[in-house]
Amino acid sequence: MFLNKKMENLDCFIEISKGSNIKYEFDKKKNSMRCDRILHTSMGYPGNYGYIPKTLSDDGDAIDVLLITDYKLNSNTLIRVKIIGVLLMEDEAGNDEKLICVPHEKVDPTSQYIDDLEDLPKCLLNKILHFFKHYKDNETDKFVKIIGFEDSVEANKIYAKSKMKYNNNSQMKNIFNDIIFNDMCG
Repeated sequence: MFLNKKMENLDCFIEISKGSNIKYEFDKKKNSMRCDRILHTSMGYPGNYGYIPKTLSDDGDAIDVLLITDYKLNSNTLIRVKIIGVLLMEDEAGNDEKLICVPHEKVDPTSQYIDDLEDLPKCLLNKILHFFKHYKDNETDKFVKIIGFEDSVEANKIYAKSKMKYNNNSQMKNIFNDIIFNDMCG
């Protein structure tokens, strides 16, 4: 697909290894991984989990990624990926999209024929749905509403929007910082 080929040099930062039941998040202020919580269910992440740097989603964080692989990656790893779809969902913080990605074929040649969600086994998609539908079960004040999967075209639009939102937000911060700096020093 045109959009997918245009944006295939994306880096994904892995926070959580496939199979883990521990929710890690990168703490930018401390520049290290932080254990956010232990999942309250007896399930592990169905893929490596992280985010695309320099993006901003509706929940105020970088856009989330579920990276489909046959192997675990270490936390704190950057890997080049391509977007093949998105899981649309909502939680207590609002919209909470999960980009579904595979490693770029130059990283893992087994990904060369995977360009969209329809290239994945249906049972894997069902596992992903089941995990995200239930991974916050037993946690107070948390909920998940699954909207459904969308293809790589829609996923790339969501990625582009999050990139634009990040850039606009960064420009506003720079303008604000310039105003403050000029007022203090001018």
